[in-house]
Amino acid sequence: MNHTELDELDLRLLAELQRNARSTFADLGSAVGLGSSAVHDRVKRLEQRGFVKGYAARLDGRRLGIELIAFVSVFTNPDVRYDAFTRVVAALPEIAEIHSVAGEESFVLKVLTRSTAHLDDFLSRLKAIAGIARTKTTVVLSTPFEREGLELAGLMRNGAAGSGR
Repeated sequence: MNHTELDELDLRLLAELQRNARSTFADLGSAVGLGSSAVHDRVKRLEQRGFVKGYAARLDGRRLGIELIAFVSVFTNPDVRYDAFTRVVAALPEIAEIHSVAGEESFVLKVLTRSTAHLDDFLSRLKAIAGIARTKTTVVLSTPFEREGLELAGLMRNGAAGSGR
């Protein structure tokens, strides 16, 4: 499915849901100019068609003791089985994201840990996984910008769904 299946109202509803997934159908209706019944129907259709993957609370990692973010480039052996490797790595609780990438490395992992000692322990466990030739770790010092959700304004500005851009 792609965005060409969406009209401007769908995109506005998705943007509002990203801003506050706890909004009532009446609140969403006020924001997009529809009644709550029509909003309910549209949101249910968006969910059924897979445009809304789920609803979740955004947690403050620092308040929960997650003090260190790192990106770990993983260089794999030629015989690694990507599906099995990804499954094993995804089971590590420190893993926030796994990206298969083009370039020298095979994967880039976003890792969340409490401290450098925790990161060191994580890297020891990671390097014990079959298929890893080596890793390269980049520690994040600060995050001056992090987008929450997807930027849908560009789609709405460019003629919404019908343009295919």
